[in-house]
Amino acid sequence: MGCAPSIQASESRAVYHGGNEAEDAPGPTAPPLQPGVPRLPPGQTTAASARSCGSSLVESEPSGGSGSGNGNTVAVADIQFGPMRFHPDQLQVLLVFPKEDKQCNGFCRACEKAGFKCTVIKEAQTALACFLDKHHDVIIIDHRNPQQLDGEVLCRSIRSSELSENTVIVGVVRRAVREESSVMSLIEAGFTRRYVENPSAMACYNELLQMEFGLVRPQLKLRACNSMFTALEKSQEAIEITSEDHIVQYANPAFETTMGYESGELIGKDLAEVPVNEKKADLLDTINSCIRIGKEWQGICSAKEKNGDNVQQNVKILPVIGQGGKIRHYVSIVRACNGNNKATKIAECVQSDTHTDNQSGKHNDRRKSSLDVRTAASRTSKVSSQRRRSSMARIHSMKIEAPITKAINIISAAQESSPMPVTEALDRVLEILRTTELYSPQFDAKDDDPHAIDLVGGLMSDVFRRPSRNEYVLSTKNLQQVSSSVITPTSLHDIPSQITQAMENEESWDFDIFELEAATHKRPLIYLGLKIFARFGVCEVLKCSETTLRSWMQIIEANYHASNPYHNSTHSADVLHATAYFLCKERIKQTLDPLDEVTTLIAATVHDLDHPGRTNSFLCNAGSELAILYNDTAVLERHHAALAFQLTTGDDKCNIFKNMERNDYRTLRQSIIDMVLATEMTKHFEHVNKFVNSINKPLAALEEDGETDKNQEAIITMPRTPDNRCLIKRMLIKCADVSNPCRPLEQCIEWAARISEEYFSQTDEEKRQDLPVVMPVFDRNTCSIPKSQISFIDYFITDMFAAWDDFVDLPELMQHLDNNFKYWKGLDEMKLRSLRPPPE
Repeated sequence: MGCAPSIQASESRAVYHGGNEAEDAPGPTAPPLQPGVPRLPPGQTTAASARSCGSSLVESEPSGGSGSGNGNTVAVADIQFGPMRFHPDQLQVLLVFPKEDKQCNGFCRACEKAGFKCTVIKEAQTALACFLDKHHDVIIIDHRNPQQLDGEVLCRSIRSSELSENTVIVGVVRRAVREESSVMSLIEAGFTRRYVENPSAMACYNELLQMEFGLVRPQLKLRACNSMFTALEKSQEAIEITSEDHIVQYANPAFETTMGYESGELIGKDLAEVPVNEKKADLLDTINSCIRIGKEWQGICSAKEKNGDNVQQNVKILPVIGQGGKIRHYVSIVRACNGNNKATKIAECVQSDTHTDNQSGKHNDRRKSSLDVRTAASRTSKVSSQRRRSSMARIHSMKIEAPITKAINIISAAQESSPMPVTEALDRVLEILRTTELYSPQFDAKDDDPHAIDLVGGLMSDVFRRPSRNEYVLSTKNLQQVSSSVITPTSLHDIPSQITQAMENEESWDFDIFELEAATHKRPLIYLGLKIFARFGVCEVLKCSETTLRSWMQIIEANYHASNPYHNSTHSADVLHATAYFLCKERIKQTLDPLDEVTTLIAATVHDLDHPGRTNSFLCNAGSELAILYNDTAVLERHHAALAFQLTTGDDKCNIFKNMERNDYRTLRQSIIDMVLATEMTKHFEHVNKFVNSINKPLAALEEDGETDKNQEAIITMPRTPDNRCLIKRMLIKCADVSNPCRPLEQCIEWAARISEEYFSQTDEEKRQDLPVVMPVFDRNTCSIPKSQISFIDYFITDMFAAWDDFVDLPELMQHLDNNFKYWKGLDEMKLRSLRPPPE
């Protein structure tokens, strides 16, 4: 049964006329055109598909024809409904008029103007059949002459079908001659709206527009809710929705099954009726105090099932704003967990970012009574065994899930329905993801570059081999005090002229730290530090005096070992200089605030404090006191940070932090510790890769999208987030710490000589003490310094500085790096093992 036995083209628009015989009407397929009958304009005969819904509109190209025959294209708007976006089809309008009069033609022209599909039917029975076939969005029924067409009867017949739940039905009535009649009879019959006859095409057009935006689109939102309820019904998470008065409004099958209730049994219940553990009053008061002000709550509590069994739950309660801007609903997502910390339900557990502000927190709930969450504690998620996923999907179930665990769970679930080649590939992916060093490249020990192998073993491993019975004790166990015989500047104005001259170009990258070292008799840190700290206004930020800062610089430099060839106060001053140079770059100045700058300068100053001239691997192998204290993990870096704060806060005369606000101090302290720990090489690739993936790649994507105002704003603001600023500061101090290969050639050669001598000395001591030799290639009798530098640059420096250069723009440094690499490569090609070529 269809709706159009014949077709007539009139005024370039299609109109379907209902016939007297139902069997003449077409079925679900389009009717064949009779010979000699003009074809319809595009879109007039196309059946409508499912429509979208929303509250905000975005203009886009229509998916079908406009319904007009004049060639004009009517844009169909995308509809945004919360986080959902849809592209609707053309609006379908069914006109039911017993005869094609001026009013009918007015609506036909209005549909054409609005770009709606218009179908005209003359008989009630045919109109009902047509609606059941096409599911029109709007039905306009001529109710002016009930003797010819009883509109109320037809409307009731249409409303008897569930398909009409979201359909707008309009009744056309005669203009009142006397007193206005009530619309109640129309409403009771199922009409949505009344239209007083007016054949004007513009009046009809305005009516259609008002219906589209005022009635049809809200109905489309309701239709979209069906997809959400379908998702809830099929979800394996137990979900419950309650009213502000604690009444259960919805519980999905997973929740009902978990709690042991029958379908629909919970609906309408007061939560107080649901069995709960009454001993959790304090916890529940805490939950109440949180969610009643619009915040979500998350945590673990206990409740009873219908059969009386206790179950431990991981509960997340989210308040939802409703009518009047008040909290009208509470959504509970719950999961059960057993005593041995293994989930007995679906693979994913709720994260425990407790007391996270919900968007609804912007509104105040003015109700006097709060949600009684002793009832809300009944929300559980112990999904029944028949709903559990395979064991692979539960391998990593936890009460608190890390992002990597979520990723593993998603991959595990995908394996279940994947073909064998994909399953095998995902097995390999899971194997990689379950390793601890996700960001560190796998290094082939059989590589023909022994220098790179030794550098990796010596710098990226805390324990190279099991420690021997020998114990290495740091000679620096006793802290160094500042000697009274040491002459220190009273201010920047009384510095000797030769030192002042040595620091003239300290803002330049080519600044010669070794000239300053000689001028200060191996005490460059205090002089360069005071000048740089003054330039950045450190005393003003920390609210300390220059005298206190000078005393602090003295004690810090005194606890660097002048006897170390490399890790001494000159290295600290060099890293401080590089740090200050980076802080002056435009991108960094846009990103970091004054407290960030001060924190970074302090971290650079103390980053190798009390360094013994030995690697972490050596200390662990030797069983040193520090290695035992710090459990063989980041031994030196933890010691540097801890000692820095011990020295600073241990004496009021040098406590540069004593006048800081508590919160600022805590922020500064955590940031310094984080940056100093970032200089440990075991997590080198993790820091670099996080920087590239979190900073460089997103910025590159924004820059490629074009220079719009929105993109330009994002380019500036994106690096300023707390997490990204942390990554930037880590990268900054890491690059400053190992910037030697990017210095001018003569400085690069001198630093290479010093680090090589320190490694030679360690190898000598390892042999003397019968300890494992961490870096065998650094034997002073056989080592090729050019090869060691080439390997260090290749493996650690090139990619890191390329990433840093992409962010900061450092052409001068990259040119030095290229020149220095070529220098070492040239020596190696000449088969030389020394720092310099032989004199001609």
